[in-house]
Amino acid sequence: ARAPAGRRDPLRVLDDRVTARRAVFQAYLEAFKDIKDILWMPEPSWSYSTHWLTACTISPTVGVSSSELIRCLAGELIEARPLWKPMHAQPVFGRYRYFPDRDGSVSDRLFEQGICLPSGSNMLEGQIQRIVSVIRKAIVKA
Repeated sequence: ARAPAGRRDPLRVLDDRVTARRAVFQAYLEAFKDIKDILWMPEPSWSYSTHWLTACTISPTVGVSSSELIRCLAGELIEARPLWKPMHAQPVFGRYRYFPDRDGSVSDRLFEQGICLPSGSNMLEGQIQRIVSVIRKAIVKA
């Protein structure tokens, strides 16, 4: 089957889109390398992440929570969101028992501290820099 006129076949552009998403992730990683309270999922040497989502956690020691940061970004018309709500916190699973780890719930902690930053494969450098600037201002104010 051929892609409709004027559109490229999604699988033929997949490599380009993955490359672009990885570049967005690298731009954030570089921009925040001096802030140890923003933590990124490491990429093992045996793996290759698409970075389809750019997600990080905001340590409580940074002085601003991930939810406050999401509101701050929204105030600048930048969409960000928390990581996915853990299954045990979903209403449909409310009647089932949940067994957290001895050190607490990893999924709850990730949901509380995690944030998905804009990471579209069509993002421009200026857009990334604007997002970085807003985040840095929010952290400085904290």
